[in-house]
Amino acid sequence: MSEDTAELEARLEEQDAFEPPAEFVEQANVSDDAIYEEFEEEWPECWERAADLLDWEEEYDEVLDASDPPFYEWFTGGSLNASANCLDRHLDERGDEAAIEWVGEPSDEENVTYTYEELHREVNEFAAALRDLGVGEDDVVTMYMPMIPELPIAMLACARIGAPHSVVFAGFSADALATRMESADSEYLVTANGYYRRGDALDHFEKTREGLGGVDHEVSDVVVVDRLGDDGHGYDLEDEEHYYAALVADHEGAAVEPVSRDAEDMLFLMYTSGTTGKPKGVKHTTGGYLSWVSWTSQAVLDVKPEDTYWCSADIGWITGHSYIVYGPLALGTTSVMYEGTPDHPERDRLWDIVDEYDVTQLYTAPTAIRAFMKWGSQYPEQHDLSSLRLLGTVGEPINPRAWKWYYKHIGDESCPIVDTWWQTETGGMMVTTLPGVSTMKPGSAGPPLPGVDARVVDTTGEEVDAGRAGYLTVNKPWPGMLRTLYKNDERFIDEYWAEYSDTDSDDMDDWVYFPEDGAKIDEDGYVTVLGRVDDVINVSGHRLGTMEIESSIVGVEGVAEAAVVGGSHDVKGEAVYAYVITEDGYDEDEEMRDRIVQGVEDAIGPIARPEQVIFTPELPKTRSGKIMRRLLEDIANEEELGNTSTLRNPDVVEDIQQKVGGD
Repeated sequence: MSEDTAELEARLEEQDAFEPPAEFVEQANVSDDAIYEEFEEEWPECWERAADLLDWEEEYDEVLDASDPPFYEWFTGGSLNASANCLDRHLDERGDEAAIEWVGEPSDEENVTYTYEELHREVNEFAAALRDLGVGEDDVVTMYMPMIPELPIAMLACARIGAPHSVVFAGFSADALATRMESADSEYLVTANGYYRRGDALDHFEKTREGLGGVDHEVSDVVVVDRLGDDGHGYDLEDEEHYYAALVADHEGAAVEPVSRDAEDMLFLMYTSGTTGKPKGVKHTTGGYLSWVSWTSQAVLDVKPEDTYWCSADIGWITGHSYIVYGPLALGTTSVMYEGTPDHPERDRLWDIVDEYDVTQLYTAPTAIRAFMKWGSQYPEQHDLSSLRLLGTVGEPINPRAWKWYYKHIGDESCPIVDTWWQTETGGMMVTTLPGVSTMKPGSAGPPLPGVDARVVDTTGEEVDAGRAGYLTVNKPWPGMLRTLYKNDERFIDEYWAEYSDTDSDDMDDWVYFPEDGAKIDEDGYVTVLGRVDDVINVSGHRLGTMEIESSIVGVEGVAEAAVVGGSHDVKGEAVYAYVITEDGYDEDEEMRDRIVQGVEDAIGPIARPEQVIFTPELPKTRSGKIMRRLLEDIANEEELGNTSTLRNPDVVEDIQQKVGGD
């Protein structure tokens, strides 16, 4: 390291606040800090600014109907179509411009550019095909697909005909697919025969068929994208199975009039982990959600039509829905999709794509940034990253060291970083800096967005003093919020509103949304998110329910009981630690460990694979029989143990510590 570089590193290490670069501010979509006061004074009418980013077939009568909290309705009386807003309205001015730049993994020959005209044509053709298969308004279409362009095409085709979609992450197991299709009463599936990962062609269709076998109701039709071609297994399709390409060819040139949808009609379902072990079907609607992701894409990510913007998430998660598909395309920009991993064929793959496509914004996860740091700055240094104008992080808190590395080595100290906090349930960003307005504080997400009333409170709901830890709450509704949990209004209230709300009140001010995250707030109103306070583990930015993982472990023959916690991990942020009691007669050996790991992967997917499986004769329990997971977390993180006086079996803690330390 040169003397100049060492001096620069030292300066960055000491600095705890960074101003947005003047050059960025000059061109930013939002650059006036008066927006915070304006939104507060004009609330809720301030959200007309978000609605104005869309084309409405029928203008709305009222911005917010808060007559029946927490079942808020936004832009009531208005109607629109999400597909038309993402495609049709851009054709005159941007029809020949790229809508999606898709980068396949195996080679540059796989890359495909879809102009807005081309994307519009294929969405229409597939919408016509779906309609001919019998898909109608309000029929839920499940998609179990990797990062291929047919996935956003299918989403927009469903939106065009008024059919909500439910995307299941391709890395999830067959059981997870079956559970989600069953819950959504979905009779239609769009999938793929496989995809590529680190040079290997992975079979996806066998897993799909296994999942379909676990669905109790009849599945009418299955559409299969042939991603692998000659690398595929050459399945013979059944009567209800159809190749995507053949359906599109049969409807070549078809034009489907976008179905007018009420602002409160469901656009999609997205299943997320819950503390009960049963995934929750989060319902998002057309008007509020689309306006929210459009406004946050413009205000926070500074997206403009002429940009080439890249969110490196998977569309199987909410980040991909909001900030690969709906937000960017509603604004008429170019959205990059990448099928592969950041380290294949080399560890400079992401920087190669940024360089080749002149990417202007990069929105990625702290997990990835920590991996980039570990690999070294020599990889980004091999490429010209000067096209980048803004950097973002999503999925979990980012520590100051990783923030500063990102700022220096990727952004060359000239790109503001937006560290965004939000959830599947919120639909889009809630707490973050505005890049053309706000000072950035590494490690702190920032203040709540204009118009968002987020607070940090104690157990009684009173706001905590600056510097103190508490619980994050949202005290006013927002357009992108979930409307309910699919067919389960009672669980919706219990999960999100019961903790801090007066559930007997009809007054909006008495209803408080609790996202189940701990946080602290500083004297400037900047929020630092500390992590989950419920039984959910955040692995690489993906929320996994502990009960769901525990159920999969207990389902393994020979396992009597299991407890799962999250432990800190240099790359993943959190990793899964499983503490397991075996039944009498079963060996606590590597074979049993392998079966447990396989059981988790089969039930949920590789994303939930335990980092460690620790066998123990007992689990630390209180006298009432409750597992003390806090102690297990302390052990996994090699931290000083908290109070063990309430345990009925305190001796087991030292035994578990020794086993973890020996592994």
